[in-house]
Amino acid sequence: MNDLQWAPIGPPQPIPPPLPPARVDFSGDRSEFRKLVTEGAMLELVTFGFYRFWLVTDIRRHLWSNTAIDGDAVEYTGRAKELLIGFLFALAILVPIYLAYFLVGIEFERWQGFASTPLFISFYAFGQFAIFRARRYRLTRTVWRGVRCWMDGSGSAYSVRAMLWGLLVFLTLGLALPWREASLERYKMQHTHFGGLRGDFEADGWTFFKRGWWLWLLSPIALIIFPLAPFFYAQFKAREWRWWLDGIRIGGVSLSSNLPTNAFHGLYWKAIGWWLLLSVLFGLYVAGAAGLVAAAGVSIVGPDAIARSIPLLSMMVIGYFALALALNVVMRMYLQHDIWVTVLETLEVHNIAAAADVRGSGELASALGEGFADGLDVAGF
Repeated sequence: MNDLQWAPIGPPQPIPPPLPPARVDFSGDRSEFRKLVTEGAMLELVTFGFYRFWLVTDIRRHLWSNTAIDGDAVEYTGRAKELLIGFLFALAILVPIYLAYFLVGIEFERWQGFASTPLFISFYAFGQFAIFRARRYRLTRTVWRGVRCWMDGSGSAYSVRAMLWGLLVFLTLGLALPWREASLERYKMQHTHFGGLRGDFEADGWTFFKRGWWLWLLSPIALIIFPLAPFFYAQFKAREWRWWLDGIRIGGVSLSSNLPTNAFHGLYWKAIGWWLLLSVLFGLYVAGAAGLVAAAGVSIVGPDAIARSIPLLSMMVIGYFALALALNVVMRMYLQHDIWVTVLETLEVHNIAAAADVRGSGELASALGEGFADGLDVAGF
């Protein structure tokens, strides 16, 4: 039998060029988000803060669902009840620690200073554990194109790494911070998965250091001269965001960003401006309340005048909670929503085809880490 041989017809075809990077688009309405956080802040006020779990869930759903990667929106499947249960479990662990420190301070006043050191170390360790576990929870509630993200690794191991790096940063007066960030991000990303794809982090500390070494040198001046501090911090965060995004890898997928170094200047100054304005309004409100009480014939002179004047005390408490409510709205608008949108506008996803036909895997994580994050006030998005 003769073998058939097929010769190619015509010249060889050129290799097709690589596909252009995919865009990340945000379609959310800013006024809708403002209404969401305003109503949520009011409900937080009347529920003594317990509505925050529902508000955080609504915020994440808004941000996730309005973020589209290559035309397909991301989905957040977390539930507020999970966050509440995780918070209550975390309180069951944290409250005895607070109580023990309080009792030590009462019974042994001379030991109080010594007791604060292990308390601070334990809280820092719990905080780093919470950051890792809260990230795991958020990832396992994040779905794109029907495939869920997930995360393995040890929160305790991450906490030990963070503590050792934190000690080195302290001993080097902050000089080792870029290498700390690179090491911790690499650990988190190497335990991050999108379905069957494993993550990695390729940015290094030296690159981060070169982008912001002069900020480190001038930081003492910024701490002394207040108007410089927001500029310095905004510059640092913009450089950190761009460096972090450029280093992310998920399988063969990579990210890149052209975020300008001045991208956050306006946002931080708007937040500071609102904070100053609201503080002035609160001061005027307190002065007006004191004037009304004095006009009614109630003495407001003396160190215990406020405690003796129930109407003035009530008006100050109402004003304080109104101030806190307004500041929460401002922070969530400028430092959550607007930063999210600003970063996404500069983001590109390369080789998105590598994420096609990914099989799902991994298991849902508990919300205990989020509970620790709430209890220690280190919660994030």
